[in-house]
Amino acid sequence: QVQLVESGGGLVQAGGSLRLSCAASGITFSINAMGWYRQAPGKQRELVATISSDGETNYADSVKGRFTISRDNAKNTVYLQMNSLKPEDTAVYHCNLKGARPGFQYDSWGPGTQVTVAS
Repeated sequence: QVQLVESGGGLVQAGGSLRLSCAASGITFSINAMGWYRQAPGKQRELVATISSDGETNYADSVKGRFTISRDNAKNTVYLQMNSLKPEDTAVYHCNLKGARPGFQYDSWGPGTQVTVAS
């Protein structure tokens, strides 16, 4: 059973930094990509950043130049370094994992970690 556990959220002042971590366990298949999505109150969940198994990254325009996603394949862990945080970055941040084994696709989500940016 795949489990994703996020950590590193919290309350920070605008302009500050936070580093999120997401550790995956129960992995018995090939991981294709890991990433971060966020959901603010009253809004739909949106992509923040993803990273493929070979390190290719993709960012939402709103976070380019401020956030950096990285990955430790040996530990099945993905990180999100968030700098120059803005109040509009306030949301619950969810880790996502996509993988596959013959005949089955995985699309797993973590419970989320709250990030609050005070103005």
